[in-house]
Amino acid sequence: MTPIDPEPAPRSRAAVLDDVAALAGVSAMTVSRVLNSPQKVRPETRARVLAAVRELGYLPNFAARVLATGRSGMLGVVSFDTTQYGPASILRAIEHAAIEHDYLVNIASLRALTRGSIEEGVERLRRQSVDGIVVIAPYESAAEGLRHLPSDLPVVNVGGGEEAPVPTVAVDQHTAAARATRHLLGLGHHTVWHVAGPPNWIDARDRADGWRATLEAEGREVPEPLVGDWSPGTGYELGRRLARRPEVTAILAANDETAMGLLRALREAGRRVPGDVSVAGFDDIPQAAYFWPPLTTVRQNFADVGRQAFALLRERIAGGRPARRHLVQPELVVRESTGPATS
Repeated sequence: MTPIDPEPAPRSRAAVLDDVAALAGVSAMTVSRVLNSPQKVRPETRARVLAAVRELGYLPNFAARVLATGRSGMLGVVSFDTTQYGPASILRAIEHAAIEHDYLVNIASLRALTRGSIEEGVERLRRQSVDGIVVIAPYESAAEGLRHLPSDLPVVNVGGGEEAPVPTVAVDQHTAAARATRHLLGLGHHTVWHVAGPPNWIDARDRADGWRATLEAEGREVPEPLVGDWSPGTGYELGRRLARRPEVTAILAANDETAMGLLRALREAGRRVPGDVSVAGFDDIPQAAYFWPPLTTVRQNFADVGRQAFALLRERIAGGRPARRHLVQPELVVRESTGPATS
């Protein structure tokens, strides 16, 4: 009969720093350096210490970490309306980048982005001893709140305009809209109509500016934009209005969800897409390739936006002075919802 190995005896106490040092064959000071300043330790030593940390289930003492480094290892994120695909994707990317670098993330979710609410959210996170804060604020009204934050607190903004007073990461929305508009004009459409997003969103404003500037540069008629709220419902209602106008042959929607509503309204009105009307959107949400027809759209690299925001914040925490504005370039994804204009 084969003997059964006994279960390892459970640890009678939680692992401490000296336990990790003994298992890894290094000093306690080296373990501390790996956990707090890993770039200062040779890769092979760092790997050995981290393996010991995992094996022992060692959890660094929060208070000791603050005393040793002057930092908590926690970051804050102030955000509003994370139900939108873009902000939610950026937040997820920031969290993933933070985990890779052994940071914790605390989130202050606001009901509205005003100067007062931003200051309140930042103060809430400061009381939790965060080392720095990312503010996801793609609203024109947010710039005022960013101007009144404590000067000793590292802050990075995501989605802000050129007027933001702190380092900012954003997708180049002007270029994105220009590319989509040129694509539609290149298919032979005499002009492009635009269902815009809410005017208080910087992204919506910049997309509308890029669309308008491209039409003007090409000497084309600039139709009055229709203003929506990012939702399929608004896209549907505005699409019903556009479907009644035979001169409308190309539409640039503010986002993919708006485009979804447009596609249904055009189909109900008997307007073929792309036979009669071409439709393009923004974001390249996961469902965009499965719309009918599959949607031509502008893919925004939200993961890159989140990673860059995290990297900028780490640079600010370390005392660096990064450039004020960082733009992430978009990509036009052409699918079956756009096609040549009919004569």
